[in-house]
Amino acid sequence: MAQHDSSYKLLFSHQRMVRDLLTGFVKEAWVGELDLDSLEKASGSYVTDELRDRESDVIWRVRWGDTWLYVYLLIEFQSRVDHGMPVRIMSYLGLLYQDLIRQKAFTPNGKLPPVLPVVLYNGERPWNAALDIHAMVETVSGGLERYSPQLRYLLLDEKAIVNDPNWSSEGRNLVAALFNLEHYRGIDEALEVLGRVVEWLYAEDQSDLRRAFTAWLKRVWAPCQAPEEERQSFERLDELQEVYDMLQERTSQWPQRWRQEGLQEGRQEGRQEGRQEALHETALNLIRTTRLDDAAIARATGLPIDEIASLRGEA
Repeated sequence: MAQHDSSYKLLFSHQRMVRDLLTGFVKEAWVGELDLDSLEKASGSYVTDELRDRESDVIWRVRWGDTWLYVYLLIEFQSRVDHGMPVRIMSYLGLLYQDLIRQKAFTPNGKLPPVLPVVLYNGERPWNAALDIHAMVETVSGGLERYSPQLRYLLLDEKAIVNDPNWSSEGRNLVAALFNLEHYRGIDEALEVLGRVVEWLYAEDQSDLRRAFTAWLKRVWAPCQAPEEERQSFERLDELQEVYDMLQERTSQWPQRWRQEGLQEGRQEGRQEGRQEALHETALNLIRTTRLDDAAIARATGLPIDEIASLRGEA
């Protein structure tokens, strides 16, 4: 997951991505009061050595009236939900506040600035960890409850967002497009979304962000989707348009190649059961590494759709 984390860190090191995240996914009135043109990455002097070691996290700040609001973006890409996340968030924010105190970065009222902690999660399993440290602490009474900590973070569970029946990716929001690409239901849908991203980023002066998207597509997205023989070809490309053109040209052939890879493994075994087992392995690999739905994987492997559904339960 390190490659995925670093690629996302690169994407969210651009102001446009953080702006789209705030305006598209923080559904609260105060967002309208932010001076989004003032968004800037927190300088190294505001970040402790401990926080700098958190390679997958990004810290921004934005003007909110006469003070700064800090946005702590924690990128969490792992197969299992981290039930200790509230404690981690509390620890990281404590480190950040310690550094702000050392820098005397107080509000005009002499207080610490507000921080919005955001956890960005793209795992397949629904996030079911507590969203507030208070929920992790044993309930007490008799006055002791006054000392129980409270700290909530904003969870953005990509798959849950994309699968929400009320979800709409309409609008010029790059973060919404990124979530769709991570959890697409078919290659045609992914190409449509990517086509919009290409159009937006070439229409604007976003050359650095184009390079970040290109790096993510080459090193993370395409290697997880493409048949093995295709993966190296993307590394030679330097432009987002080139990656998009190659995907348009090649993706229609991928389902057949996935199936051929599975059959080839089976032929090497030399038995019918070997071929069937290889197809199952191919299907499992597609379930684990792509966002294809059961119908698309069934077409790619030639396996019945009910078998795919059963295999998904094993993945």
